[in-house]
Amino acid sequence: MATGSRLVELAATAAGCTRCPLAATRTQVVFGTGDPDADLMFVGEAPGREEDLQGVPFVGRSGQLLDRLLVEELGLGRHQVYIANVVKCRPPDNRDPRPEEITACRPYLEEQVSLIAPKVVVTLGNFATRLLLDTDQGITKLRGAAYPVGDVQLVPTFHPAAALRGGGVVLAQMRADLVRAKQLIGLSS
Repeated sequence: MATGSRLVELAATAAGCTRCPLAATRTQVVFGTGDPDADLMFVGEAPGREEDLQGVPFVGRSGQLLDRLLVEELGLGRHQVYIANVVKCRPPDNRDPRPEEITACRPYLEEQVSLIAPKVVVTLGNFATRLLLDTDQGITKLRGAAYPVGDVQLVPTFHPAAALRGGGVVLAQMRADLVRAKQLIGLSS
């Protein structure tokens, strides 16, 4: 079965998920979007309000910044990468995902990474980075390098929301991390 078909099946399973209390408060599951054969995958934290309403990850202000950085630093559109989150349902009031919610969604994310089989995964923020690197260290210490995880290179960077709040320094560091990802997937400058 093709990767796209298997992702569609997994998304359908996730759409009916009731493994954690977030199922009761979501508008819809925000599974993932993009090219199922992408060499580059982005993993964020959890859907926000706009994502919950539209069913697509990173469509609010953070997503607009991510889209801009994809074009400016990688020369890629959103449709050429795959974008997902650690948690597939919006936590109430955009609070941080709880450990039991992350545990409930982890199999979906692991299967997404396995099916897509990207060369590089860029983690956006602490939650994705800590989960996929199995560490308790924060993004500030971990960003600026690439980490081999099985057959994938993991490049941690800040969540776009941090760049929206933190200004030029955080944005410059995000850009540098995306250049690192670009080099790892072999895109020419």
